[in-house]
Amino acid sequence: MNGTQIALTVIGALVLLLIFANIKIVPQANEFVIERLGKFKKTWGAGIHVKIPFIDRIAKRITLKEQVLDSPPQPVITKDNVTMQIDTVVYFRVFDSKLYTYGAVNPISAIENLTATTLRNLVGELELDGTLTSRDTINGKMTSILDEATDKWGIKITRVELKNIIPPKEIQAAMEKQMKAERERRETLLQAEGHKAAAITRAEGDKQAMILAAEGERDARIARAEGEAKAVLLAKQAEADGIRMLKEAGADASVLQLKRLDTLGKLADGKAAKIIVPTDVVAASARDVMFSEMTGLGDATKHEQK
Repeated sequence: MNGTQIALTVIGALVLLLIFANIKIVPQANEFVIERLGKFKKTWGAGIHVKIPFIDRIAKRITLKEQVLDSPPQPVITKDNVTMQIDTVVYFRVFDSKLYTYGAVNPISAIENLTATTLRNLVGELELDGTLTSRDTINGKMTSILDEATDKWGIKITRVELKNIIPPKEIQAAMEKQMKAERERRETLLQAEGHKAAAITRAEGDKQAMILAAEGERDARIARAEGEAKAVLLAKQAEADGIRMLKEAGADASVLQLKRLDTLGKLADGKAAKIIVPTDVVAASARDVMFSEMTGLGDATKHEQK
């Protein structure tokens, strides 16, 4: 092999090496920005590409995946002059590789600074309590403002979150005391409600017991009255039955009157009762006594009884 052949072999090897060196493979979810002679030429998507050596160059390798920018805590002053430490988390992705490459010198640093200034402006319009209770509102406003501002950088802001809000230590101590007092107040209210409910329950129980006792006493009185009325009714019925039997046996009026007197005596039964006897009954009884004394039938009856 002479010198010419050796030279051609070396040149061929160098050409092949140069070709292989300029074959580029772009991974999925990535893009390469290509410049030709210092000017933007095109953007390579995922796949295999070949660039012209010494003319084309890869200006920037960009990922299209969603990225997270975690900013360190920074001091923020509220409307009522309370200084708090707040750190934010920004979620973003690149939607235009050309704008991302040529829109800002350092897009990530630009997002950090824009996030800090936007946060200070929003929190400066709120008081301490409003800041602590308006996370969602602040997140939404920051997302809208940052997304609009970063469009010209080829960046889409998908979400902004306030990760930590750290008030001063004295404010934290005051808040803890306030929360403790609020918890104690709620506990006192719950205990009072419990005592009230228990007292109402006891009162309702006592009321029901008194009602049941009164109803029982009323039923007992009614039962006693009904029993006494029934006893009187039965006595009257017995008297009526006796008189009817005497009438059926042919007894005269005087005997019937005496029977009535006897029945009235039984009704009194030795109790402190006042019995009113009609005058006709007294007269009939007197005639019966006179008749007995004149005829001697009463004495004969007495002798017979002896």
